[in-house]
Amino acid sequence: MPYFAAALAHKPSGWTAVELDLDGVDDVLGLADLMREVEEQAEMTLLFLEEDDVYVAIVRIDSGEEPRIFVSDSRAGDESRVAEMLLEEVGRPVPVPFSVDDEISDEPDPAAEKAPDDTGESTDAIPAGDSDLLTDLGTPAAELLALCAHEGLLPADVITAAAERAGCIDELEEIREG
Repeated sequence: MPYFAAALAHKPSGWTAVELDLDGVDDVLGLADLMREVEEQAEMTLLFLEEDDVYVAIVRIDSGEEPRIFVSDSRAGDESRVAEMLLEEVGRPVPVPFSVDDEISDEPDPAAEKAPDDTGESTDAIPAGDSDLLTDLGTPAAELLALCAHEGLLPADVITAAAERAGCIDELEEIREG
């Protein structure tokens, strides 16, 4: 699948943005090393990744810290090597159709039904990872999840909204257009 991966490194003087080639990255440690190379003195580096309009992934590395990862749809790991790598790090959520405390009824619950796509699968995304990773940059977890769930918004739109709130939209747009 074609993808767009942008690393944005922040230091007191501002943001530095670089488009990354992830083809040679085999694991999250390799990805973290690649991100740290963008700006060695960065206080924080963000990776915004969207692949074929299917999902958005965000990786954040604060100076001296381990990567924090968010993936908008855990099902993306079935189709994407990069998404699979990220999801292996955060773990895949397992949707539970009902609780053991719920009454079991023979009647279908219309509220529980999901709208199928043309393959017959649910179109509802199942996010995975740290949805709080952009809270201090203007996108709290609830807003990030709402952006990802908003019908009609593409992964690129989610990235644009998050980058705008973080104050790095100009740098992101520069490499998108470059």
